[in-house]
Amino acid sequence: MVSDTQKLVISPSPHLKGKETVSSAMRDVFVALIPVAAVAIYFYHAYAAFLIGVCLVTAVLTELLFKKLQNKKPALHDWSALLTGLFVAMLFTATTPWWKAAIATFIAVGIAKELMGGLGWNRFNPALFGRVAMIFLAPLFAYVDGWFAPLAVNMGAVDVVTQATPLAMLNAGMEMPPLGQLFLAFPGGALSEVSPLALLIGAAYLFYKKHITWHIPVSMLAAIAILTLVAGQNPLYHLFTGGIMIGAFFMATDWVTSPFTDRGKLIFGACIGILVVIFRLGLSPTEGVAFSILIMNAFVPYIDKVMKRPSFSEPKKQAQAS
Repeated sequence: MVSDTQKLVISPSPHLKGKETVSSAMRDVFVALIPVAAVAIYFYHAYAAFLIGVCLVTAVLTELLFKKLQNKKPALHDWSALLTGLFVAMLFTATTPWWKAAIATFIAVGIAKELMGGLGWNRFNPALFGRVAMIFLAPLFAYVDGWFAPLAVNMGAVDVVTQATPLAMLNAGMEMPPLGQLFLAFPGGALSEVSPLALLIGAAYLFYKKHITWHIPVSMLAAIAILTLVAGQNPLYHLFTGGIMIGAFFMATDWVTSPFTDRGKLIFGACIGILVVIFRLGLSPTEGVAFSILIMNAFVPYIDKVMKRPSFSEPKKQAQAS
């Protein structure tokens, strides 16, 4: 006899159960970003720590606000807001005015995530959406920068960010730093660009936890390497500069905004790589990775439609082949 206090959940089959939860997966991605965040704080000291703190606090407050407006319960325990805030911070330079980073975080969490239906329903990567939105809003900020000037936070000089970023140096044909130094740790550009090695350490953790697969990163990096080599340039300099590494292993592999099937992931990653090279060699190289991923996010439903999803009734080998 079933007790009156016992609650039974009835839902359509199939019934799948696993140990992994959304909150633990989000927390793992957050942990995977700690190595590169630590390197950024090492180079940029209080500037990096302050910017990360601003984005994290803004992400939490934004989610609380939008949940309240929609009469929904806060879901901070799922780590999605904190992760989005950290991602946004990593996409900016250390000396970015804090209020710009806060606005980007507000757009990412409030508009790109919550207004799109919440976690799991967003069509575009929220952090990249917030970052790119700031580019389109730049003309407006030219008129209002003066309003926020009294709120500027000065933490002293940061000599390492006065030089050209490695991507700018590459685009201008300037003498590049040694590849080894560029791979290990080199200040310049966004916080996420300081160390490809640190990003790969984080990516290795995600592979170990089976949160991501090789299909998107490998196809994306391979496309970039092949096309830049054909163009007569050193592929490694392209792979180690700009947002290639965080884009390939952390942004493009976002579970919600990437294809479902392995073949779809290969196509998705390769197309992102092609677009990145087009941006870098034919257009403005700035934020080419962000634009490329967002463009391909829009095509994910079509890729999934063409690449047949395996059904639960399919034989195992046939499902794996798709």
